[in-house]
Amino acid sequence: MNDNSLFSPVIVGDLTLQNRIAMAPMTRGRAGSERIPNDLMAQYYLQRASAGIIITEATVISAQGNGWVDSPGIYTDEMTRGWKLVTEALRPTGTPLFLQLWHCGRVSHSDFHNGEPPVSASAVKLMGDHIRTPKGKKPYETPRALTLEEIASTIGDYRGAATRAREAGFDGVELHAANGYLVNQFLDGKTNLRTDRYGGSLENRSRFLMEALAAILEVWPANRVGLRLSPNGVFNDMGAPDFRELYLHVLEGLAPFGLAYVHIMDGLAFGFHEQGEPLTLAECRRVYPGVIMANCGYTKELAEQKIGSKEADVVAFGRPYISNPDLVERLQNDWPLAPAEDMSRWYTPGPEGYTDYPPYRQ
Repeated sequence: MNDNSLFSPVIVGDLTLQNRIAMAPMTRGRAGSERIPNDLMAQYYLQRASAGIIITEATVISAQGNGWVDSPGIYTDEMTRGWKLVTEALRPTGTPLFLQLWHCGRVSHSDFHNGEPPVSASAVKLMGDHIRTPKGKKPYETPRALTLEEIASTIGDYRGAATRAREAGFDGVELHAANGYLVNQFLDGKTNLRTDRYGGSLENRSRFLMEALAAILEVWPANRVGLRLSPNGVFNDMGAPDFRELYLHVLEGLAPFGLAYVHIMDGLAFGFHEQGEPLTLAECRRVYPGVIMANCGYTKELAEQKIGSKEADVVAFGRPYISNPDLVERLQNDWPLAPAEDMSRWYTPGPEGYTDYPPYRQ
């Protein structure tokens, strides 16, 4: 088999993946109102264990980080024990399981926070239609800017969540710095209007990311830590004119860390900035020599192309994994993919639209 095939092994950090297909993190809303992972979630991930690596759904690092109904957390003992159900189910498969660490920032609502407004880098409202809260659909609200003391406390929350991820038995963690959530809100000049050391210059706007990463690296070795970025993303009302300079600056700054991988959503499914051409994986590769995980709407053919050209080392698949638990086998054998068109079941409680998709039978 070609060493650059999608189905060939690859070394990521100090782990050898059985193939170059990653299961992307996807919020599925099965943790209940207490945000405690459960047996159903363990079954879901176990069904998809033929992936080279699995990155869990985004998992909130604190109560303040909440912004999605019934998403899991990693900030209490009960949540940590719940995640152990998942890691122990996956361990016999040998498939590495990374926990994605998440803070929603302004992509939240006071209904999640006992009437208190959500927080962000600055008081810039998300211009979206609505958000689903525990009390139904509501308009987005103007967030409150975090104080310097609160920034330090939030960095501590990342450290604490990383510690709990080790206790829960994960193989590594991924820092979610994409898709318009809190870290992204500090990076992007559209949402970061600060005039202190966390705002203004590219270096200052990158500071929150680098401090959160440093806190995680106090707990985990760098070769067990990934980072997710969305340089071209406009999801959750993001996008600033200097996105190219910003993300090339960030990638250059990350190069010495020796991270397990950088997970780059290069924009095929989330749209591009109106300000110019998207930042390509080839451009990212020129400044970042480490493992690159590509993501966003990839087909098998395009994934093979990116791996063959060495622009990416691993390719993450998201939506196809909803309805194809055996996605690796289907891609490898050119079997047809089952559609996942019924979005009404993507986030509902229970096994329907979650663990009830069968593997392919010829």
